[in-house]
Amino acid sequence: MNSRYTGEELAVWTGGEWSPSVPNQVRGISHDTRTLQAGDVYLAVKGETHDGHDFLAEAFKQGAVGAVVASQSGLEGCEESPLLVVEDTSAALQDMASAYRLKVNPHIVAVTGSAGKSTVKEMTASMLSTAGPTARTRGNWNNDIGLPLSLLAMEADTRYGVFEVGMNHEGEIAQLCRILKPSWGIVTNIGPVHMEFFKSIEGIAEEKSSLLRSLPPDGLAVLNSDEGFFDLLCSACAAPVVTTSLHGNADYTCGEILRTSGQIVVSGSDTDAATTLMLPSMHEYNILNALLAIATARSLNIGWAEIQEALNTYESLPMRWQEEDIGAIHVVNDAYNANPLSMRSSLRAFTETKVDGGRWLLLADMRELGNIQDEQHFKLGEYVAEGDWKGLVTVGDLGSLIAEGARSAGMPANRVYVCTSNEHAAQLALGQMVAGDAVLLKGSRGMKLEGIVEFMKRNTEGG
Repeated sequence: MNSRYTGEELAVWTGGEWSPSVPNQVRGISHDTRTLQAGDVYLAVKGETHDGHDFLAEAFKQGAVGAVVASQSGLEGCEESPLLVVEDTSAALQDMASAYRLKVNPHIVAVTGSAGKSTVKEMTASMLSTAGPTARTRGNWNNDIGLPLSLLAMEADTRYGVFEVGMNHEGEIAQLCRILKPSWGIVTNIGPVHMEFFKSIEGIAEEKSSLLRSLPPDGLAVLNSDEGFFDLLCSACAAPVVTTSLHGNADYTCGEILRTSGQIVVSGSDTDAATTLMLPSMHEYNILNALLAIATARSLNIGWAEIQEALNTYESLPMRWQEEDIGAIHVVNDAYNANPLSMRSSLRAFTETKVDGGRWLLLADMRELGNIQDEQHFKLGEYVAEGDWKGLVTVGDLGSLIAEGARSAGMPANRVYVCTSNEHAAQLALGQMVAGDAVLLKGSRGMKLEGIVEFMKRNTEGG
């Protein structure tokens, strides 16, 4: 077994005590018995809907070599198994991750932003991996549980680490950065997300800038100078700033977009000659994401050839602009999550997607917008009405406000459909779309629009 840390180290890092015995080697840390592997230590976390201590027996049955448990929890039936008893298992997880990060001591790049951070994280990590072992956030594990688990999954020889830092409440980013201790930081953009926890977009920008304030003076911040809050973000930086831009002066700019060949010409800093690169996607938001990753990689002396190699092999994460043909219909599933900023970016990108027939939109609720939710959905509908769409299908109570906004802004009512469920939306879309049409699916993760894709596959010949 490849051991990342010992049982004794875990006890020192958490201030806990093993009883009745200590595991010698630990493969990793797991908080989910469904994915736990033999050799892991199981972390019993108490959540809002379940208590991980209830699954201790199952964890040991699955091959756990030990478990981290809270001192006040009932442990009946597992008293003879190796248990690391701590005051609070969530705090212990963060302590373990912080200590292990220092033990491995890679060059850490932290990524945050209202949209695009997963793509930038994946692109940057792929580029850095050409120069040495590189760890990255697992999926979208970017909160107070996921980030520590991602850190603890690093191999001991990791040279670079690229990790997402997410948030949905004030102070979260600063807390995560105390664990992560990033050397460099990237902020993709600022938009009205998680507004039920913040009073203004300026509050979102201040929270995101916490990442930049966590950087050491000899670190580096990589920022998009086209961002409306660029000056605010810069004011938070004690570290030097490298800039990117599609439209103005910056250290790394897109001098030319060659859409027919799928290439961009990147003009680098004073010491970097212009270079032509092939991108996996030519949508504007993807070019912006790529520029941030390129600027980071070049600042770490990654060669242009290696950057192109990483771009050639880049694959988007599930439900991030996943394209497939279901029968004669082209489906773009961009429904991993949604907010007003990412919605508009996806709509613009969809207009650039080659389609033989008409373009359809299947849009659902954008969640966690607080008291601006009605306004933002209605405004999105007004924005939709500006485009050339064959039809708009909405799902959800808030989604219906998108339809209302579109109709009020002049979109013909006979091209706007309001549905009460995903199945209803899928049935309607299949009934209205014809061969050659394309449909974009976009909504917050909780709307589970992937179910529409599955329904279409089950009910389409050749799907």
